[in-house]
Formats: sequence, structure tokens, C-alpha cells
Amino acid sequence: MKQQKIAVLGAGESGVGAAILAQQKGFEVWVSDIGAILPIYKAELERYGIAYEEGQHTVERICDAAEVIKSPGIPEKAGLIQVLRQRSIPIISEIEFAARYTKAFIIAITGSNGKSTSTQLTYELLRDGGFDVGLGGNIGDSFAKQVALFPERAYYVLEVSSFQLDDSLHFKPDIALLLNITPDHLDRYNYDFQQYIASKFRIIANSTANDWLIYWQDDTAIQQYLQSRNYAVCRAPFALSQYRDNYIYITHNDTQLAIDLQETSLKGKHNALNMMAAVKAALLVGVTEKSIRHTLKNFSALEHRLEPVATVRGVQYINDSKATNIDSAFFALEAMQQPVVWIVGGTDKGNDYSLLNDLVQQKVRAIVCLGKDTQTIENAFIAIQHNLVHTRSMASAVHVAQSYAQAGDVVLLAPCCASFDLFKNYIDRGRQFKAQVLALLAASETDATAQ
Repeated sequence: MKQQKIAVLGAGESGVGAAILAQQKGFEVWVSDIGAILPIYKAELERYGIAYEEGQHTVERICDAAEVIKSPGIPEKAGLIQVLRQRSIPIISEIEFAARYTKAFIIAITGSNGKSTSTQLTYELLRDGGFDVGLGGNIGDSFAKQVALFPERAYYVLEVSSFQLDDSLHFKPDIALLLNITPDHLDRYNYDFQQYIASKFRIIANSTANDWLIYWQDDTAIQQYLQSRNYAVCRAPFALSQYRDNYIYITHNDTQLAIDLQETSLKGKHNALNMMAAVKAALLVGVTEKSIRHTLKNFSALEHRLEPVATVRGVQYINDSKATNIDSAFFALEAMQQPVVWIVGGTDKGNDYSLLNDLVQQKVRAIVCLGKDTQTIENAFIAIQHNLVHTRSMASAVHVAQSYAQAGDVVLLAPCCASFDLFKNYIDRGRQFKAQVLALLAASETDATAQ
């Protein structure tokens, strides 16, 4: 019997994992990446004997496949995707493909902001609670690769983006978390917020009355969409009213769980909401209250998400490079209790910066714009913050921020923009920030020793 052919577009974590699972399931696999494949992934493909190409897409060979697994980074408007659509060749996501081959209980988490923190926390709540659980999607190892290597795994916690959901036709989590929906990535959705909302709601498109949706009931976009559709899914809302006096209150099976946020490492209103969602999911699968409290007490902030880097001469430096839109920058600024020197800028997404005016007036001592073109940001804030400087490198941005900061202040990297003008990605941006801060710390310590 002739092997069915599968083409995988993109040879990153997602694509290589999908290729490994496809090969295991008996498909003839071909991996194609328009760019250079990283050595770590190239070595993995060669170890499994999977055919690949890099630096090009051989269109006819890809179109010879019965099905195509697409990297979420490839937009629908890409020429190759349009060719595949015209030829009616099915295009799916790694998430969709992997879910076909596991009977595991799936918790999937999406939203415009807070996905990674909520996903990591939900995973750790289950892991610490004694559950056999994997972490995947946009965080951790490839979901598909884990399904290939650990076929008997009982639970998965997945961070799922709108791009992955767009190419997931039958994907159905047992518990879906919808944290919030605010305008983001609208360039991928014809600048139509309603299209973006519909994409997020694909997470429960196939849900039944046996499945759960945990969602933020104060979110207008979520509420309006839920009211306009008839979903069978069981609903477990959480609300800002459950966050009072630095406590969060979660009701489950007629019992109220009160959690003192001073006993956790996560700060700010947005993280209180993230914790509510994650704890609700943990309670639904049976994690005990004692275990939940233990995990929350020991959970550490993720890299690039309000990550404390160092304190230099009384100034605290915080890396929130993942704050790539208005809402995430809003939450970061809101969480700060000290005066802020704010490093902001990058590839603009058409942001409405006026939404940040009140916080800038209340909290920001100086603004350090970082990017090739920051004129939009400068125009937005110059009237309310005269301490505003344009820089074109992370070294310069940190140096200028240091010159404005006083003991007791915070230097906050919360860029509010994509990173691709000066950096490879938000990870590269965050790590360059940390490297510059640690260099400041080393110089400070050297000066102190010399004195």
C-alpha cells in the first residue's frame, strides 16, 4: 500500500515535532522551510531520517501532499498558502494533527494576554498535584513530538494562539481557558477585530456539554460573542470582583478558596486574573487545595514576563519584553508601585497609545523610546512627558534609562510593540536587556570594591 504524503511547512519546534509524529504514524513526510533551518532542528530531522529542504519551497512537491501541516507563523495571504487553497489541499496546524493521535485530557489556553503565564501555572499546578502532564503548544516542547514519544500520557496543558486555531478544524479541548480578547495581530485578520474574536472562539467550536469553558466574564468582547452564539459547553467564569484586598476568591463545589497574593510571586491585577483561571482549571481536574497553595507559593515569574533582572544602585530593572501590545504594557505599568523609567518601542502595530496616558502621567518619570522609528510613540507622549529620548540600541536604551532613574525607581522594559525592527524576536530583545543590566550590575560592584 502506497504511503500517504504529508508536507510540513516550517522546521521549527512545531514543524519538526509534527514531522516526527507523522513519520511514526506511517506517512511519507517532507519538510520545507523558506529560511535557514536551525542546526538543532536540522540535526533532529537527520536523526529521524526525515527528508527536508531549506531556503526555498518546492511548490510542486509540497502540492503533491495529501495534507499540509503549516507553521502558525505563515500567514494565510502567503503565495504558497493561496496555491494550496486553490488546489483544495487541506492545511492544518500541528495542534490539530497531534490531537488526532492522543486520548489524553487536554486543557487549552488562549487569549490576547497572559497565555504563557497561565499555561505554565496550570501545568505546574497539575504536575505538582501528581498528574502525568505535558506542556506544549506555544510553550514547552512540541505537542506532536510529545504525543509521538509519550503515547500513554494522560494530560496536556497547551498554550494555543489564534494562528494555530485558524488551522484547527476538529480540535476539542476538555477544558478551554479564554483569558481575554483585545485588538492584536489585526494585520493577520484584515484589520477586522471581529475576525480575530471569531478566531479565538474556535477553541470551543467543537465543545460539547461534557467540556468546560473558563473565561473572564468582565471582557466585553467575550461576553458579546458568547451571547450571540449557542455553545453547549459548561461555563466557569471568573471576574475582577473576585480580586479584593490583595486576595483572590475562587468558588468550587460550593466551597470558597481564598488565596493571599502576598504569598505568591505573581504581582498585579492581570496576574490575579491569570491565577483565577489556572486555579479553576486545576480544581476541575481534581488538584487539592493544599497542593494548589504549595504551587502558588513556589511559582516563579516566566522569563520576559515582568521578570526581575537586578537592582543596581537602588534601581530595580524589570524585563517584560513579552509586552508586545497596548494591553500588556498597560498591565505592566499598572503593576508598578514605584516611579518608572519606561523603555518602549519597536515595530508598531497601529497602537492607540492614548489608552496609556493616565498611567504615564501617574507613574512614568521618563520615556526611553527604542527602535528604528519611534515617531508615533514620541508624538503620543511628548505633550505629557518631556523626559523623552529616542535610542536605536539596547545598550543605549539601558544607559539612558540609568541616567534618568533614581534610587527607588523601576526601569521597565515593556515595549508595547513587536521586536523585529532591531531584534530577532521578543526573546532576543529581553535577553539583550538582561545582558546590559547585568553589565551595569557588574560595573557597579566593581566600583564599590574599588572604593
